[in-house]
Amino acid sequence: MSVTILFGLFFMLLLFGTPIAIALGASTFATMMLYTDISPMEISSMIFEKVDHYSLMAIPMFILAGNLLSKGSSANRIIEFAKSIVGHLPGGLPIAAIFASIIFAAVSGSSPATVVAIGSIMFGAIQSAGYPRKYAVGTIATSGSLGILIPPSIVLIVYGVTAEVSIGKLFMAGVIPGIMIGSMLMFVTYIGAKRLGFKKTQPQPFKVRLEKMKDASWGLMTIVIVIGGIYGGIFTPTEAAAVAAVWAFFISVLIYKDIKFKDFFTISLDSAKTTAMIMFIIANAMLFAHFLTLENIPQIITQTLVDADVSMIMFLVFVNILLIIAGAFMEPSAIIMIMVPLLLPVAVALGVNPIHFGIMITINMELGMISPPVGLNLFVTSSLTGMSMKDVIVAAWPWTLTIFVGLLLVTYIPIISLWLPNLMYG
Repeated sequence: MSVTILFGLFFMLLLFGTPIAIALGASTFATMMLYTDISPMEISSMIFEKVDHYSLMAIPMFILAGNLLSKGSSANRIIEFAKSIVGHLPGGLPIAAIFASIIFAAVSGSSPATVVAIGSIMFGAIQSAGYPRKYAVGTIATSGSLGILIPPSIVLIVYGVTAEVSIGKLFMAGVIPGIMIGSMLMFVTYIGAKRLGFKKTQPQPFKVRLEKMKDASWGLMTIVIVIGGIYGGIFTPTEAAAVAAVWAFFISVLIYKDIKFKDFFTISLDSAKTTAMIMFIIANAMLFAHFLTLENIPQIITQTLVDADVSMIMFLVFVNILLIIAGAFMEPSAIIMIMVPLLLPVAVALGVNPIHFGIMITINMELGMISPPVGLNLFVTSSLTGMSMKDVIVAAWPWTLTIFVGLLLVTYIPIISLWLPNLMYG
């Protein structure tokens, strides 16, 4: 009965337009007051305890690093490098946008930040090159979603904390699926451009490509520092976030000199606001999940599915459908905090590797961010391009379908996500 009340209050608040964090917290607080003897002071203490986790310290640092790089010229330099590599192909500019998104996702760790940084520069350029407006919108909206899969990823950090698995392994596990799905998006773009009649042009000379790479090298070094430092055992993922923030400040203020010291306060304030929003969602979602655990809901679900002899394949089909629907309505961090405690015990009981499960969930979150009616990247792209939500959704569907195919491959071929962490960590 208590769980029915909890979910009833939660969905009722959402229907009234209540922000997700407040809906999670208010429904849990009210249900705890009704069905437990836990005092309000204890609940307040529990909220603080839930976010008092060392690994979560990485979130504000990666957000700050991403903001410093996206508000400076790093994104533009990365785009110029991407154009020099693939710009001569049919669909070269849209492909360059996807290529740049893959690189910038590995720098910023944020999906909306990737859409804004790459889209604000590439949208007009793609149109000016003669590509249909919808073609430009589709590539930018979908490729930006790779920001939550390619490390460093805030979503993977949240999953690692919730599932109590190695964040370093999760980061490594996201590399190959991210590159694979990005390559699939580029291939679809290439085929579409050929059908539209675009031809291959003369590639830029090797010397020019080398110059563009050198120009972007300081920004590209962020990837090497973060991934290389974690893999080399030099620092933990949390420490890597702090190093990334210091490095981003160093290159933006002292090397590229496109951010002034007076701008640093505004950028830090914006980063703090974003961090506060994410942490507030995480805290309330953790409280929500804690109550479900108190009621033994994860154990009941696990035992029910095991007794019903549900196969691993059917379970993963159910999980994908559930998460795609949830992702269309809720923020990724909240979904992970609520769903992982419920689904992970079942997945482990059926033989699913927790690292593989985390990557599968993250790709579902990617699809959620470009799925109507509440996909965040759709709103960001709509405001960036001036197109209606309906037109953005229609424009994005070929690339959205491509990501869905990538999800199926990763879901049922675990080695795609597990090969690299197994190689590096044993």
